[in-house]
Amino acid sequence: MRNMLFRLGVSLSLLSLFLFKSESAVSSIDLGSEWLKVAVVNLKPGQIPITIAINEMSKRKSPALVAFQSETRLLAEEAAGIVARYPDKVFSNLRDMVGKPYRDVKRFADAMYLPFDVVEDFRGAAMIRVSDDVSYSVEELLGMILKYAANLAEFHSKAMVKDMVISVPPYFGQAERKGLMTAAELAGINVISLINEHSGAALQYGIDKDFSNGSRHVIFYDMGSSSTYAALVYFSAYNAKEFGKTVSANQFQVKDVRWDSGLGGQNMELRLVEYFADEFNKQVGNGVDVRKYPKAMAKLKKQVKRTKEILSANTAAPISVESLHDDRDFRSTITREKFEELCGDLWDKSLMPVKELLKHSGLQADDIYAVELIGGATRVPKLQVKLLEYFGRKDLDKHLDADEAIVLGAALHAANLSDGIKLNRKLGMVDGSSYSFFMELDGPDLSKDGDTRLLLVPRMKKLPSKIFKSFNRSKDFELLLAYDNEGLLPPGLSSPVFAQYAVSGLTDAANKYSSRNLSSPIKTNLHFSLSRSGILSLDQAEAAFQVTEWIEVRKRNLTVENSTIASSNVSVDLGAENTSEQNSNSLESDGGISNASNSTTEPNTVDLGTEKKLKKMTFRIPLKIVEKTMGPGISLSKESLLNAKSKLEGLDKKDAERRRTAELKNNLEEYIYATKEKFETSEDFERISSNDERQSVIKKLDEVQEWLYTDGEDAAATEFQERLNLLKAATDPIFFRFNELTARPEAVKFARRYLTELQQ
Repeated sequence: MRNMLFRLGVSLSLLSLFLFKSESAVSSIDLGSEWLKVAVVNLKPGQIPITIAINEMSKRKSPALVAFQSETRLLAEEAAGIVARYPDKVFSNLRDMVGKPYRDVKRFADAMYLPFDVVEDFRGAAMIRVSDDVSYSVEELLGMILKYAANLAEFHSKAMVKDMVISVPPYFGQAERKGLMTAAELAGINVISLINEHSGAALQYGIDKDFSNGSRHVIFYDMGSSSTYAALVYFSAYNAKEFGKTVSANQFQVKDVRWDSGLGGQNMELRLVEYFADEFNKQVGNGVDVRKYPKAMAKLKKQVKRTKEILSANTAAPISVESLHDDRDFRSTITREKFEELCGDLWDKSLMPVKELLKHSGLQADDIYAVELIGGATRVPKLQVKLLEYFGRKDLDKHLDADEAIVLGAALHAANLSDGIKLNRKLGMVDGSSYSFFMELDGPDLSKDGDTRLLLVPRMKKLPSKIFKSFNRSKDFELLLAYDNEGLLPPGLSSPVFAQYAVSGLTDAANKYSSRNLSSPIKTNLHFSLSRSGILSLDQAEAAFQVTEWIEVRKRNLTVENSTIASSNVSVDLGAENTSEQNSNSLESDGGISNASNSTTEPNTVDLGTEKKLKKMTFRIPLKIVEKTMGPGISLSKESLLNAKSKLEGLDKKDAERRRTAELKNNLEEYIYATKEKFETSEDFERISSNDERQSVIKKLDEVQEWLYTDGEDAAATEFQERLNLLKAATDPIFFRFNELTARPEAVKFARRYLTELQQ
């Protein structure tokens, strides 16, 4: 009841946030390790503008699963329905596998008792083998899940969803973010931005608050199924101009974020799984180890999840698994105290993100205005006790919906970025890069004692940002991009390098222009962008040559009579390093002096000839950039992308045909039962049809019904439609007469009333 009232209050407050200017729909996806949530912003009059999309089971969150059974693809709830019977065919935790090396994915799957057939692709990344001759990359499988989420958004909103925002954990590095964008591209989703999960929560927290009376520091603590992080966010207000008036505007800035990417609710569940597995093995004896049997472990993990949830509200919980292994049932109980003992070392680990946060910020626990809990695992009582003890508080803050805060905040971000939707209430957002990056040069012309390593992006640099670097170079070179702190790498990485480029054309350009009178060393300018999604890229490279030469120009004409002369403006590029963002391989110099165009009289002029002047000219030559990145983090090639899209489109068509077949089969079955019932229960049919006519129809109904449950069990959609048409052809004449019979009394009554009115 409390959650229902909370959600109602949130929905009503959101009505005041939007200006109803467009019917455009945008959406957000909170993609977790186990679950996904979808929110939709759709400005239709009379509707709540931002809502959670409900899935086919009328649930507000869906399992982030994809499965393949007998060449049939199953998604979300359908996939969850077969996980206990076919654990090796249901693929989960895909978000945690994207962009990771094969060895890391394999290690993770084994630790989580996930019986996937993980193989290595040409990049060194993981692929999942679903049959002897069919394998899918993690990006492809993730794309299937994202496509399901996008379809959910469109079905819920009854509108075309134009743009989407997808939330990501803060520890996602370059490979993970690019991999997720690739998956979205395969799904046909236009991602206008990725958003860090803590920023989504901060948006949802601050959108309906007023900070003009005082700023505040808030910590968002999130423990999900597979990871934990804490973010320090500073909320404040500033004066802004709006329609000529000074108004107070709210904003927030993410000051820092710290995490443990390997600590989450799944770790607690694994402790219970190991505990109960040992207990079952002891009961059975004979050296049996239930861990060796994937189906048994899938059943045990499913029940353990429920047991953990019960322990959050009770001091003890039962566990019961029918036919766990070899037709043996397993039943046991566990106390909350024992559970907390099994997870003893995890409680101190859970505090490390907040400890590091305060340590690096210089703040004390008393300086924190609120500690907001998000993520399903924060419901564990022992975790809350540890946080209360550390912060010295009586209560933790739970103003946000732990499950939906991120996806709702991400939807606000999508609305803010969309062209068709305007927020009535604004909240400025400043997020930063979770990692710092540097660039390193390598080439034959580099001075070994020079500094070839340059810091590009300091940690927490504002998103988005443009970065410009200029240095003296005259030879082609290679460029590496890497994480600056090897002690703070994304999970699964062993090398800090994530991108490599070859920059060419510089040597040829230098040879061409070095014979000219160069007034300064040859400059190489590199233009980088750090996108709103946190992805760093090298966008442009150019060589700048500054040449000083004597050029011949006309002397200024001298007029005999007084006249007004309008000279043309002269634009000269002096080659300043940071004054131009434009590329040109043409000469930029004086264009000469024009004759007077607005003289008041026709002047008599004297041509004094020409003179030489010293001019500085800058030549800007675009350089060729070729990416040479190798390893699991590289993006799929264009050919691979096209092939992957084709595969996914083929699966989509098969799914659509499967749904159509199921619908037509259901329609045929319903028609048979409904028609039989009418013939058997309504005496009116005896009045408008003969017994032979009815028996003939019933015989056809019986024949089709028998076919439906025998040969027609696996029939195609067209066959169901053909038999339905056949039955309707036989029954339509009877139903037509039946409709006439039932409609005639009312028609007669209407006609008599009409005639009476005419007479009056």
